[in-house]
Amino acid sequence: MKGVLLVNLGSPESPTTKDVKPYLDEFLMDKYVIDVPYLLRAFLVRGIILRKRPEESAHAYAKIWWEEGSPLVVLSERMQKKVQPLVNIPVSLAMRYGSMTIEKGLQELHDKGVTEVMLFPLYPQYAMASTLTILVKAEEIRKKKFPHMTFTDVPAFYNKPDYIKNLADSIQKHLVGFDYDHLLFSYHGIPERHIRKTDITKSHCKIDGSCCNTPSPAHDFCYRHQCYETTRQVVKLLGLPQDKYSLTFQSRLAGDKWLEPYTDVEIDNMPGKGIKKLAVVTPAFVSDCLETLEEIAMRAKEDFEANGGEEFLAIPCLNDDDEWCQTVSNWINDWAK
Repeated sequence: MKGVLLVNLGSPESPTTKDVKPYLDEFLMDKYVIDVPYLLRAFLVRGIILRKRPEESAHAYAKIWWEEGSPLVVLSERMQKKVQPLVNIPVSLAMRYGSMTIEKGLQELHDKGVTEVMLFPLYPQYAMASTLTILVKAEEIRKKKFPHMTFTDVPAFYNKPDYIKNLADSIQKHLVGFDYDHLLFSYHGIPERHIRKTDITKSHCKIDGSCCNTPSPAHDFCYRHQCYETTRQVVKLLGLPQDKYSLTFQSRLAGDKWLEPYTDVEIDNMPGKGIKKLAVVTPAFVSDCLETLEEIAMRAKEDFEANGGEEFLAIPCLNDDDEWCQTVSNWINDWAK
């Protein structure tokens, strides 16, 4: 019997320091997120970052928290509930971090008699710190707890025509009535070394401005290329002129060289360049979360206006959009045949 496990990032149990700290510890101690030797990672995370970050993050979570709970979890659950009636096989939901574990999701499918699992990371673009860590963790659990199960991994869908259309349609719908000067595509940032580590050719990814435009097998796992390709295809579908949009990367940590240009720096500078009405879309996420609701819709908006910007529109993620849920169900049904 076949079944599906949708997997998203995760969330603390509540917007309190008490619950945020163990969540951040699990997340940041993941070797695919902070990819340095264990002792150094433990020193950085537990000796430095977790001294201040949990309180700061709890404050940020409190600003976006809904009555039903974490927006990312609630929106993911809404999506799963819309997809389930559109398919004839069980669809479960799990999170890479937090209490909604991958093991619980697989157990739920196991209890329904599922032996073949479509493992579906809810990330359009491939990255070590998102897609890969889900696949590795799920495989570890499968070997230990569910050796009878087989997995079919859903690859990054950054360039699938139906996803691109869903994204373009959503952007167009939210831009109605907003006479914007500029549309910014803001993707989650990652360290440049992650790009080189996932380069299966070990030589193509130089991050020099040309490698992402030069065909290569490396692109199947290159986050930077996939971000630019998503943007290129959406822009083409929307018919946007080159001077009407740009691409940036958000949410970097101090220390390492991260992908550029940086979202916060670019947004701060835009009003001085005549961009007074800005729309921002965040296509690295399919569900709104801390990075979209607080970092972009609140902080970036405040910074933009403080620097002379007049109007700011944060375009929601696809979330439980009907077209998007239909697309996901189509992919599932094609696999389940």
